Amino acid sequence: MQNETEAGFAAGPPPGETSPPGGQRPAQRWSVGAEGFAAGPPPGETSPPGGQRPAKRWSVGAVIVDLDGTMVDTLGDFEVALNRMLAELQLPPVDRAFIERTVGKGSEHLIRCVLAEQMRRLDQGDSACPAVQPEARYEHAWRSYQAHYRAINGDFSDVYPGVREGLAALQARGLPMACLTNKPRAFALDLLRTKGLADYFSLVLGGDSFDRKKPDPMPLLRTCEALGVSPERTLMIGDSQNDALAARAAGCPVVLVTYGYNHGEPVRAVDADAHIDRLDQLLV
Repeated sequence: MQNETEAGFAAGPPPGETSPPGGQRPAQRWSVGAEGFAAGPPPGETSPPGGQRPAKRWSVGAVIVDLDGTMVDTLGDFEVALNRMLAELQLPPVDRAFIERTVGKGSEHLIRCVLAEQMRRLDQGDSACPAVQPEARYEHAWRSYQAHYRAINGDFSDVYPGVREGLAALQARGLPMACLTNKPRAFALDLLRTKGLADYFSLVLGGDSFDRKKPDPMPLLRTCEALGVSPERTLMIGDSQNDALAARAAGCPVVLVTYGYNHGEPVRAVDADAHIDRLDQLLV
């Protein structure tokens, strides 16, 4: 339920629900407006439960949004491209659950992890022979993966419910937005265009845009610099510990969505300023 306030907007449970499913605590209230960005206790509570830190207020001047697992469910794309790569290498297919636990730290990390896992399944990874070590096959795997991913980018992925509405609401408030992902920038741009999301962003940066990737804070700090807004006034929206750690280190407030790819771990256990079930919980 969206709750309009004089300061802007608040996040509550999804439309039609009076409280989050599964007995979770009520959604934390969030408001964005002329007075800034505020986190307070859930509706009906006068203070946060369990002695948590008191509500904070930030004056937000820009927003950075992650891509995979935050705006678009891309597991299908990863699964198809990786398994076509593995078929070329005469390795067994990788299962979707392993991909979900592994994505988020960039294509290089993903490919190396998949190679190591599939070669281990064939008992090749423990061989002392360098020729059958995962690293020996990495360059071939990288070229193959790039070609297959480029060919199907966006074909097996879907925009999460509430994302378009949430981005439109943030854009309507005049907040400059950047998409910052560990995915290669060219793939990110193509995916955003394919899914009709590119026009929401004045800046799109990928894992190959900087020397380091999230969870290192450098990409966030450089993105804030490019947007012309200080980190403490730039809201990070992501889906994983990578996003939260990078935001904390950079000094950005951070909100995590609850439906993404947090390496197989519960995202609500990750330190963040709020967890939301849909991006349009930030609707006006």
